[in-house]
Amino acid sequence: MDLMNEALEFEKAKMSNMTTSDRVNASREAKRLILALNEIFKESKDDSVMDMMKRLTVKKKKIEKRLKGRPESSF
Repeated sequence: MDLMNEALEFEKAKMSNMTTSDRVNASREAKRLILALNEIFKESKDDSVMDMMKRLTVKKKKIEKRLKGRPESSF
């Protein structure tokens, strides 16, 4: 499965020292991979595909948390 290999490469990629533009692109790529894996999972019901989607979702959430930044306190 080429898509699984692509997802593994994305999962292993370093996410440090990224620009905002790189983070946006990484978030979009993660979303694309997750949705494509979801289509495969609907047909196969393979647990390894579900595990991959979960791991990619965690990584995507970390990227998006960094994109949004820290909330400023109003003190």
